[in-house]
Formats: sequence, C-alpha cells, structure tokens
Amino acid sequence: MGRPSMYLREILNSKGHTVHTIDSSATLEDVVQKLVRHNCGSLVVVDPKSSSGRMVGIITERDILRACASHKAALSALKVSDTMTANVVIGGPDDAVEDTMGLMTDKRIRHLPVMEEGQLLGLISLGDIVKMQHDQLTMENHYLKNYLHS
Repeated sequence: MGRPSMYLREILNSKGHTVHTIDSSATLEDVVQKLVRHNCGSLVVVDPKSSSGRMVGIITERDILRACASHKAALSALKVSDTMTANVVIGGPDDAVEDTMGLMTDKRIRHLPVMEEGQLLGLISLGDIVKMQHDQLTMENHYLKNYLHS
C-alpha cells in the first residue's frame, strides 16, 4: 500500500492563497519591479477592464528573459500583453500532487494557477511542491524512528 496522495488544496492551505497580479497593459519594467518587491517568479496577468480581475495569462521570469533576448528593447517599451503566456495551464484544488508534478514537468512550467469554478484560488510553484513533500517525508521519518525506538 502506497503513501496517501496529497492534493493542491493542502499546499494552498499551507502556503496561503495570496496571488500577485499585474494588468495586461503594464510594461515589463513594472513586472520586474513587482517580481523583485514580492520576491516571486511569476505574476498572474489580469484584464484591467474586468471588475473581477479576470485572469488572462501568466508572466514569468523566463518570459521576460525571452522578450529581452528577442526584442532588445527597453523593458519600459514592452507590454505584458505582448509577452505573457495566454494559454495558461491550470490545476484544480483536488488534483493530486504527483499528477501535478508530472504535468508541470511535461509542460516545462514552474508556476501553476489553481482554479475552481472559474475562480483563482492561488498559485503553486514546483518549489512549493518540493517543500510540501520534504515536510511530509521528514514527518514520516520522525514517526518511523519513534515507532522503531519504542
């Protein structure tokens, strides 16, 4: 019998549901400043015309590097809407962590928005998954050692 599955909901409940966003009309200079301010690797891109902050994409550090390499323009001249990934791969709160790791590896992504019924619940990174698994293995190791020594 294997280890019980962990789900994305558990990671979000542990790390929190805070998601840093940016308008699609912003510049890449704005993105870089916000990434540095929040010490994060991606921002969810929202439609500035939407009162509910509808997600229209995601922009990552990697997207910025690609834009710099191909456009050779100042970051202040490049728009988020021209650089972001619009076809966002998403996860659900009841997705198993093991399946999500496979999906993120296959799609070569490091940040995954978690959505339920069209609502953005949070953002999970590969680092969040690794931390959660490390914490679980550490706890299991502790319990096994206690069991063996009792």
